[in-house]
Amino acid sequence: MGLVSSLFEELVTILATVILAMPYVAGYVGFILATLFLWRLAKTSLTPKSDFGSLKIVTFGDESAVTSNMSASIVSILMIFLIWGSFTGSTTLPSFLHMPGAFVGDASFYYTVENQAGERDDAEVQVIVHGTGVEVALPDIELGSGFAKNDVLAVKAYRTKLLKWDENDIEARKDGARIVAINGQPIVFGTDVDVGNLKIALTQKGTLNIKPNKGIQMEPIWLPAPENVWKRLKEISTAGFKNYSLAEHLGFSLFRVVIGFFLGALVGIPLGYAMGLSDWFRGWFDPIVEFMRPVPPLALIPLVIIWAGIGEVGKTILLFLAALWIMAIASRAGVSGIRISKVHAAYSLGASRWQIMRYVIVPNSLPEIFTGARVAMGVCWGTVVAAELVAAEKGAGMMIMVASKFQQTDVVILGIILIGIIGFGIDMLMRWAERILVPWKGRG
Repeated sequence: MGLVSSLFEELVTILATVILAMPYVAGYVGFILATLFLWRLAKTSLTPKSDFGSLKIVTFGDESAVTSNMSASIVSILMIFLIWGSFTGSTTLPSFLHMPGAFVGDASFYYTVENQAGERDDAEVQVIVHGTGVEVALPDIELGSGFAKNDVLAVKAYRTKLLKWDENDIEARKDGARIVAINGQPIVFGTDVDVGNLKIALTQKGTLNIKPNKGIQMEPIWLPAPENVWKRLKEISTAGFKNYSLAEHLGFSLFRVVIGFFLGALVGIPLGYAMGLSDWFRGWFDPIVEFMRPVPPLALIPLVIIWAGIGEVGKTILLFLAALWIMAIASRAGVSGIRISKVHAAYSLGASRWQIMRYVIVPNSLPEIFTGARVAMGVCWGTVVAAELVAAEKGAGMMIMVASKFQQTDVVILGIILIGIIGFGIDMLMRWAERILVPWKGRG
């Protein structure tokens, strides 16, 4: 029953998170549909056509029916930066586009103390909420004439702070005094009282926990603004990171990925061809390939360290294994998916087995192999962070892991963006190579 209840609690937590995220997802989807409607409206009004091409709709199996719309891509990227800047209070956006930020400023409330004799008295608390890196000098205040004395304290934005209200009161908690109300509202342990820009909670020990309003914006330590990441990029580009330049970090990551992918393709493609052409090879290697395919490279790190140590060989082996199974399955699928009519036609024209391999099997399997190569390269880029966990001194993954230990979120995001940009560039390069080397893809 304990396991069932734990799983049920996890499910409830996940569902609650999904429900909270639904308005934002709905707004994002609505924005996509709105931009699509406006784009089509503008396109129709500016370039009205009535030819056959304008009537073309999506045709399954026809790759020329749908192509990437450059305008949609640009709007999508701008929308991501707009959301990022809006939730971080970026100075590159006008203030009316900012989400409500954390409260910074002065606030106050009063609490009611009841002593052991049942007498009550009120005291005012002045709260100064300040930003990060701001030094605050607490002002002098009048303590008041009752047994409950006024207080003042400073709280950093996005943080909470305990108020030991009885440190300057005549009646203390040890004497049986306790707080019974905040701004006239009754308060007990486990509940909050909202006093505008603050929430006041009574702790189990009778102190007050002051929680300033956090708003919707993300705290910089969790998500820095785009301009902060850009500033860090310029800083690392000139000064480097951990004794190595940015080019060296990215170059070593790219080198590891390319070597690991190349070795995986070098072994995986012949293995896939053998499995696609021979039932014996298929029966021999199919259990191995299908067993290893779902095993994530992260799970292999301890074994790789034991076998190959913590040097470059271990990292290369990890990336090699990440690409191997994908390339083998892609090659096998490419060979198995060839239309038998093409093979029969080649035989009828007097082609030998090697000619069929050269002019029928290899050309028709290349589209699947290129697709697998793009997937394998993406997996290798996703694995390079894990590979560089193995005592790497340089690399984009090393930058991310070291920065995360010191909560340098801007460096972490910078590393992720750079890995994504380079990975996207490699994918675009492979698409270009596919168009040049396999121009017959999608044409039957």
